[in-house]
Amino acid sequence: MDRNNKLLTVGQFAKLHGINKKTLMWYDETGLFHPAVTNPSNGYRYYNYHQSPVLETILLLRELDVSINEIKEFMKERSAANLERLLDEKTRELDYKITHLQAVRETLCKHHQHMVTLLEMDLSVINIIEKDECCLVTVDIKEDTSFEEEVEMITAETGKYQLGRLHDASYGSMISIASLKAGNYNGYSKLFIEIPFLTAAPGLHVQPGGRYLQAFHKGSWDKIPESYQKIFAFAEKHGLSLYGYSYEMGINENVVDNIEDYIVQIEIPVY
Repeated sequence: MDRNNKLLTVGQFAKLHGINKKTLMWYDETGLFHPAVTNPSNGYRYYNYHQSPVLETILLLRELDVSINEIKEFMKERSAANLERLLDEKTRELDYKITHLQAVRETLCKHHQHMVTLLEMDLSVINIIEKDECCLVTVDIKEDTSFEEEVEMITAETGKYQLGRLHDASYGSMISIASLKAGNYNGYSKLFIEIPFLTAAPGLHVQPGGRYLQAFHKGSWDKIPESYQKIFAFAEKHGLSLYGYSYEMGINENVVDNIEDYIVQIEIPVY
């Protein structure tokens, strides 16, 4: 049997390509993809085998979210050069979506871990943990930097990394160990932005890998010196030296309304 001359019904051709026959009928009605033959007496549509590659190309482009109008324009001047250009453009868009979704997944995992911490860990206990080195985007601030200014700087900085939403990343503040030891518990010098999959580049802050003291502060900031005093006492008792910065991050902002229930995770590198 000559399969190139074999005519297939709408149902047969749709089944061959794993789609609904209504999709084929809609493609015909919109002028995107016509059957090889339409019976004038009953309107039945028939397709032949050599139309398969064309339909597969259309289905691929639809899978890449190419609009019907864009596909129509391509079909008018179908060529290897035009298909290469279109696929290159859509592949770049797809790569961006994949990276974005990976970042969202990473952020969701972090939020999930925070919830596990809240539900399962004794937040009064100071722990020694291991962390991998990572790169952070930072924004310099001063003690008199207003909240409005901080928001503007954070928004501007995250915009450089094409984040869809602010919560596609994690945020926190940094205060140097020197400031803490001097009793300046308000001496925050940087806000940090933890963007998933960020690689080393000039201007980024490298958060060192290795051992960290991890503690949690619950309540308003005016009592945070008490939490740091406990951290210092723990470090001295265990012969640990603190260095660099303390990295503070709120871990339950999305489930509390009262500042007294607010919990800050504190992590400080030690040796």
